[in-house]
Amino acid sequence: MDERAKTENAPERAPGRIHLDHAASSPIVPRALEAMVRQSGLVGNPAALHTSGRAARAVLEDAREQLAEAIGAHASEVIFTSGGSEADTIALNAGTRRPGRRTVLIGATEHPAVATARTRMAGVEVLSCDRDGIVHLKDLDERLDASTSMVSVMTVNNETGAIQPVSEAAERAHRVGAWFHTDAVQALGHVPLDFATSGADLMSLSAHKVGGPVGIGALVARRDVELSPWGLGGGQERDVRSGTQSAVLASAFAAAATMAVENLETEHARLSGMRNRFVERVRSTITGCYVNAPAEASPAIVNLTFDGTRADDVLMLLDHAGIDCSTGSACRAGVHQPSDVLLAMGRTLEQASASIRFSFGPTTTADELATLAGLLPDVVSRARAAASVAVDVTQDPS
Repeated sequence: MDERAKTENAPERAPGRIHLDHAASSPIVPRALEAMVRQSGLVGNPAALHTSGRAARAVLEDAREQLAEAIGAHASEVIFTSGGSEADTIALNAGTRRPGRRTVLIGATEHPAVATARTRMAGVEVLSCDRDGIVHLKDLDERLDASTSMVSVMTVNNETGAIQPVSEAAERAHRVGAWFHTDAVQALGHVPLDFATSGADLMSLSAHKVGGPVGIGALVARRDVELSPWGLGGGQERDVRSGTQSAVLASAFAAAATMAVENLETEHARLSGMRNRFVERVRSTITGCYVNAPAEASPAIVNLTFDGTRADDVLMLLDHAGIDCSTGSACRAGVHQPSDVLLAMGRTLEQASASIRFSFGPTTTADELATLAGLLPDVVSRARAAASVAVDVTQDPS
């Protein structure tokens, strides 16, 4: 077994299963769980003035400072949210409401929390990308003007792992006075992340992608960025987000993020090696297999197209074999359709419908990927046979 999985930093894995869907949700790490248990006795509301309230407030603010330190931000820039999707929504909502500016430009391969803004918010337009999913900076240059309110381009793509030219896009946005937002949910703990030097005005993060608890994330916003209030209430989080804050969840989030950043260099090298060996083996044993990512990509994600298959068939066969993976963003779970990300990258409808995402984290071992690589040739063969039968049935009117 991989020695990394034996360390105290490795979370528990589901009995009898191989979890290769960390981009959807990664198991909670011991340090985060310990923080939750340690703070579970808190009874005060962080907004209350009595002793119990002040104790909860102290835990909350300690967590804010710890998270800020991990990502190169100032504590006052951290706004706790319920997760990455809410952080994205708050950012986009503010971008569409800037006085005198009416246009928000978003990448073509964004997470649904950003991508759906094009049909639900006025003034949102989509930037083109190349076949690797990298935003066309020339297109951005041609569309930026004084009416541009915000540009939103994610740091690491959640389906392919593609790393975007965030600093360059931010610099261009700032030339016309536009804000720059980046969804960095899949970047934290996998690629270097420093808010102060990133060029971003707004950055979205989520706890459960790095071994923290589900239900908390953060929008990191520069202090000179005036955000619109999100919802009604007391405005507890910088007069932007209302509602009683969870000091317990914030503490666990900060613990998980700190650990992820501390381990980034060694974990990046470990995952890169395993990912490369896995991809090489799969491509050498399965014909019609393609990687959907540029050379520079997160080591934690690999998206593979298996020609002649239906992704759902591959996923279900692997699920039956005890392996967790996905057909794309978890925010589309249960409503599988061809990946919008891959379609934007120029893949055909058939290719986008035949693609599987495997994503890795602290529990992932070389033995697990070897097991997957050994299973895939038979799984793909069976999936292709099933797809062929389905085509024959639809074409035969009898």
